[in-house]
Amino acid sequence: MKLEKSEILKALETITIAGEGKNMVESGAVKNVITFGDEVIVDLELSTPALHIKKRAEVDIMKVIHEKVYEKAKIKVNIKVEAPAAKEPEKNVIKGKPIPGIKNIIAVASGKGGVGKSTVTSNLAVTLSKMGFSVGLLDADIYGPSAPIMFDVENERPLSVRVGDKSKMKPVENYGVKILSIGFFTQPNQAVVWRGPMAAKALNQMIFDAAWGELDFLLLDLPPGTGDIHLSIMQSLPITGAVVVSTPQNVALADARKGVAMFQQDSISVPVLGIIENMAYFTPEELPNNKYYIFGKEGAKHLAEDIDVPFLGEIPLVQSIREAGDIGRPAALQTATPIEKAFEELTRNVVQEVVDRNENLPPTEAIKITTMAGCSAVKK
Repeated sequence: MKLEKSEILKALETITIAGEGKNMVESGAVKNVITFGDEVIVDLELSTPALHIKKRAEVDIMKVIHEKVYEKAKIKVNIKVEAPAAKEPEKNVIKGKPIPGIKNIIAVASGKGGVGKSTVTSNLAVTLSKMGFSVGLLDADIYGPSAPIMFDVENERPLSVRVGDKSKMKPVENYGVKILSIGFFTQPNQAVVWRGPMAAKALNQMIFDAAWGELDFLLLDLPPGTGDIHLSIMQSLPITGAVVVSTPQNVALADARKGVAMFQQDSISVPVLGIIENMAYFTPEELPNNKYYIFGKEGAKHLAEDIDVPFLGEIPLVQSIREAGDIGRPAALQTATPIEKAFEELTRNVVQEVVDRNENLPPTEAIKITTMAGCSAVKK
């Protein structure tokens, strides 16, 4: 008896390979069918090497051909296993749910506490505002919120406003920066004793239930370390890039290295815009030409070179920076001073790294800065 290929294919359409929803012809598993008299050769390609699936497919093919086409057909089944190529982890892809109106979200982190991360964040925010950018600051350090003190808004409280048909929090604003912090919702002497999920829920409310409006930059002042809060934020927000703050000493640099490594993990893959060295050196007022490297010399700069990330700049150890933070007026607001110049140089470098990072992403993923024209402190 002469067997027809069309009849064989029709019979094979009744077989579904285990783990697939389509029949083996529709799914493309059947690569070829050859008939010669009463002989049939079926070439089959599977995506799994499991022995029981291969054996089941062979038995099903022989059974269906014998039952539906010709019971005495001589059948040979050639099975090839072609496992799908492992998917490469995507690099530099913005993750998370975008927030309408916010163009860039910058995470400011440190592996270690006490390196001046919040001070750098607040001064970076006011410098961006001075340059003409619209800026927001989310104090994500749930257990040690300091933004209300540094912006002199301890006694302020976010108002409730209507946005469309929803009620949202209006951030507190000072020095041109919109601010939200858990510190607005707790008493000064009240400790926030929350487990990770509760802290993450509070942060999500401050992020997504806030009327941020149009922002060029939203800065996230992250808590020290590499923990639950960091993961929760990176899972829920489209982080444009991260900045890591460290002092030059080895103890801080060891933790800063871990902070960078966290962002660079394949499962996270948030671009690191660079490292900032805080408390880089001390210059006494009476000896303006002298530099004393109290915590070590250029440690963060050498770390940046070692791990191949940009070095964004150094901030000296100056008493007035601490005093300005304590009274709620960031030091970068002091005009015509070396401190202002240092923060402007640092901020220009951050902006440039953001621009370069966005240009290296596919257009559908990149979030572009659109207000750089006319900002005299920004490199053209």
